[in-house]
Amino acid sequence: MAIGITPKYQEEIPLHALTAQEFLTIATEAVARLNWSIHYQSASGFIAQSSTSAINSSSEIKLIIEEQTATISSESTGGEMIDFNKNKKNVQAFLAAFDTVQAEISPDELSVKSQELHNSLDLSAADLLKIPAESATQKVKNFFSLFIPKRDFFFTPILVNLNILIFILMAIGGANIFSPSSEILINWGANFRPLISIGQYWRLITNCFLHIGILHLLFNMYALVYVGVLLEPMLGKSKFIAAYLLTGIGASLASTWWHEQTISAGASGAIFGLYGVFLALLTTDLIEKETRKELLTSIGIFVVYNLAYGMKGGIDNAAHIGGLVSGLVIGYALTPSLRNPEKPSLGIVSIAALCILMLFSSFGVIKSIPNTESLTTYDKRFERFRTLETMALGVYTLKADAKKEDVLYEIRDRGIYYWNENISLLDSLEQLNLPPFVRERDKTLKEYCNLRIKAYELMYKAVDENSHKYDADIAKINQQIESMLKSFE
Repeated sequence: MAIGITPKYQEEIPLHALTAQEFLTIATEAVARLNWSIHYQSASGFIAQSSTSAINSSSEIKLIIEEQTATISSESTGGEMIDFNKNKKNVQAFLAAFDTVQAEISPDELSVKSQELHNSLDLSAADLLKIPAESATQKVKNFFSLFIPKRDFFFTPILVNLNILIFILMAIGGANIFSPSSEILINWGANFRPLISIGQYWRLITNCFLHIGILHLLFNMYALVYVGVLLEPMLGKSKFIAAYLLTGIGASLASTWWHEQTISAGASGAIFGLYGVFLALLTTDLIEKETRKELLTSIGIFVVYNLAYGMKGGIDNAAHIGGLVSGLVIGYALTPSLRNPEKPSLGIVSIAALCILMLFSSFGVIKSIPNTESLTTYDKRFERFRTLETMALGVYTLKADAKKEDVLYEIRDRGIYYWNENISLLDSLEQLNLPPFVRERDKTLKEYCNLRIKAYELMYKAVDENSHKYDADIAKINQQIESMLKSFE
């Protein structure tokens, strides 16, 4: 099984008693028997294309003869990264056909056909087969081609690019690239049952494009490319993107139903969904039997290993299972349209039916979870914190020529008073059933209020005593406040 940016297999064959022209003649006959098409030929070899089917894309077959050795190679086309021995089978099929032709053709017939082939070649043109081997720069370009949409590999690179772009934007916005905070994930659209229960249903899909650290992103994107290069050519653009989005929602629904307070994010639920679609197709005869066995083994190992690894904790296995199960359902639902590609309306009907099924499933799951009132109550009561904070900061709006007694009143009877009111408000909010990240933020807000009170007390002394001896201490506290304010951004 070849794996690479463009999987390839090749073998070298000694010419023995044959001339280069005779070898090329027999090779050309062998290609004709295999029903492969030659789209370039010279005195030193040819470039051909293997036959294709609804499931298997074609390969480029290249024969190059140099001195007393011929090199036959088969290289994948169509954006494949894994060929599951397809290229090796092509080379073996060519060698078998070559041996058959060589055994059947007589010396006289070989001589006539060799001359005919020689006469048909344009020997004055530059030989494309003698162009230098691919450079390191070209190999790098080939790698980056994985991020460029192609005919049979269209939505996979778009999804990869979108996931990477969102991660970069999160990092630019201040998210830690190794472990972004819960609050940042929530702000960017992570899945969270209390927020889903109050109507933020869009989180069921937005969380599929967020990642909890760069390693999480890299592992998921590798898995997405792995399954995308295999599955997207089989499904086609519309079925593939529909499968990704619908299984992503299915994974999010499972996570929402299972977890009360877990913040969930990542493309892995949708990726497991694509593997579920693939597993469903592997139980049908849409893929040839020999290839199906190899794929079932490799895909099965991936699924079982990752589900087992998810049992360790810290991984949303509910989303993985939800994505896998919804993928199996979608895979079987799409099978009739894949069997009848000449009926495109069948595919449209299948996708529409799946969308309706997912809509009703979403309605059922959301209605089955208890409505979380605590965050709604929290949001309403927290509005007072903002109002009190604005009034407490009123001292900074006083004019420079304000009377001393007015400044002292604003600091003590309004500023310090309102900061203490906010501390009491935060204490009262602790009685609500709040998620951990909200409790952690409120704890930091209480520290912020206490720092403000310390600064105001020193400001009161400075004004009352008409002294500058507190300036350094006030500046130090203000630096702490400034640093804390940045952490809230």
